[in-house]
Amino acid sequence: MNKYSVHETNSFYWDTKGNDCLGAIVLPFYGAFVSEEKCQLFGDVSGKKMLEIGCGNGQSLQYHGERNASELWGIDLSEKQIEKAKQLLTACGFSANLIRSPMEEECGIPEDYFDFVYSIYAIGWTTDLEGTFCRIASYLKKDGVFIFSWSHPIHKCVVEENNRFVFNKRYFDESWYSVSPDFCQGDLTLSDRKLSSYINALAKAGFIIEQMIEETDSDIIQLQDENNNFVKRAKMFPVTFVIKARKL
Repeated sequence: MNKYSVHETNSFYWDTKGNDCLGAIVLPFYGAFVSEEKCQLFGDVSGKKMLEIGCGNGQSLQYHGERNASELWGIDLSEKQIEKAKQLLTACGFSANLIRSPMEEECGIPEDYFDFVYSIYAIGWTTDLEGTFCRIASYLKKDGVFIFSWSHPIHKCVVEENNRFVFNKRYFDESWYSVSPDFCQGDLTLSDRKLSSYINALAKAGFIIEQMIEETDSDIIQLQDENNNFVKRAKMFPVTFVIKARKL
C-alpha cells in the first residue's frame, strides 16, 4: 500500500464524485441509525474548541457552531470539500479554520489546544491509524475528548444470498482494496480494520475509552422501510460503531 497513491485516489474521488454518490454523513447522525440526539456523547459544547477530522462539506461544524462552540477547526483531504465547507459556514455566519491536508501529516494544527476532536465517518480513510491517533492526542488538552464513527467491520464482511446473510470476507483481512461504489464512476481505496485495531491504537496513543456504541437505534429504524436491504442488515448486526475516548 502506497499512502500517496491512496491519498491521490481518494482525494480525486471526493473532489469530483463524493457527495453526489456517497452522500454526506453529518451530525446529529454518526452513521446509519445512530444519532447524537440519542447518545449525547458531546453534551454541552458551548465555549469549547472543536476540531473535525475529515470535515467534508462543513455541516457537522455548522452543527457545533449552532450550539455555541467557541472555535471551529476542520481538516480534510479534499480541496473541493474544503471549498464547500468554507461556503457553507460563511453563509451561516460562522468563521472556521479549515485546512486541506491528509489527517496523517503535520499541517500546523495547534497542540494541547482543543476540548474536542471528532470525526464523523472519516477516520477509516487514514493510511496510518496509530500515527493519526497520536496526532489527535497531541491536538487535545489533557482530559480532552475524541469521538469518532465509522462503518462497523462486521457490516463489511457480510452479504445477502438467498434471503440469508452470509460471510463473504475474512474479518481479519485488513488489506487495502479498490472499490467502485454502486451507481458511481470512479474508484476509492479502502481498508476494513478490526475493532481491536482501533481500540489498541487508541490505547497506544494515550486514550481511555469511555463509551462504545454499536447498537442500532430502534426509534430511527422504525421510521424506515422494513423491506429496505440496509434496514434488514441493521436489524441483524451493527452497521456503524462510535467510540468516545478521553486523553489521559
